[in-house]
Amino acid sequence: MEKKELEALMRAVAAGEVSPDDAALRLREAPVVELGYAKVDMHRGMRQGVSEVIYGAGKTPEQICGIIAAMRDGGQHRVLVTRLDEEKAAAVRSGLREVDASEFEYRDLPQLAIVGGLPEVDGNGTIVVAAAGTSDLPVAEEAAVTAEMLGSRVTRLYDVGVAGIHRLLAHADDILQANAVVAVAGMEGALASVVGGMAACPVIAVPTSIGYGASFGGVAALLAMLNSCASGVSVVNIDNGFGAGYQASLIDHAKVR
Repeated sequence: MEKKELEALMRAVAAGEVSPDDAALRLREAPVVELGYAKVDMHRGMRQGVSEVIYGAGKTPEQICGIIAAMRDGGQHRVLVTRLDEEKAAAVRSGLREVDASEFEYRDLPQLAIVGGLPEVDGNGTIVVAAAGTSDLPVAEEAAVTAEMLGSRVTRLYDVGVAGIHRLLAHADDILQANAVVAVAGMEGALASVVGGMAACPVIAVPTSIGYGASFGGVAALLAMLNSCASGVSVVNIDNGFGAGYQASLIDHAKVR
């Protein structure tokens, strides 16, 4: 059950349209769906406001199809599947039930799939996703689509790395007006510190595994971002666009006191 469905159920109880006993029964039904290979958490949307996301790497197409079916049967209208290559995505589409397959959309650049389409925007403002180079776009798009799946409006600033810093400075207004900025960079990871020095909002830095030998598969960028002198910069794991997009959307949806 998603958060909106829970709120609708509570309103129905308050209006006398649903009895407390019936509501309690619906809440007790299948908090976890046991599939043998997975325990699908059906109450995560109620607890956290965001339903479970499927990590596709290491799972078979049949397992992914089973989890999607369980989530949809449990009332989750939209499902996000990350780290899904094109071949596996085709197998998943073929294995889904007809109604689910008709709503299945694959994004090849970030290697993720959406079932049920993007929701309406309900965040407080805008998230900026800034990528240093074109080679960083798969991770940047994973962050951007994740945030959009969670109801945030996203502005993409791509190929704005420090090798030509005027490209970034041309978008200063976008950065200054953002609720959160996701800064995606490999190599030496300098973009996060520059953006952190410009932004008035939290900056979530994402080191990527792009770079030459001494970058150690993104470790150099990770360490540089962790040691940023700019205030308000936090760091997620190497290539973790999903984690950054999720965190940015939480910031975008934070309640204003």
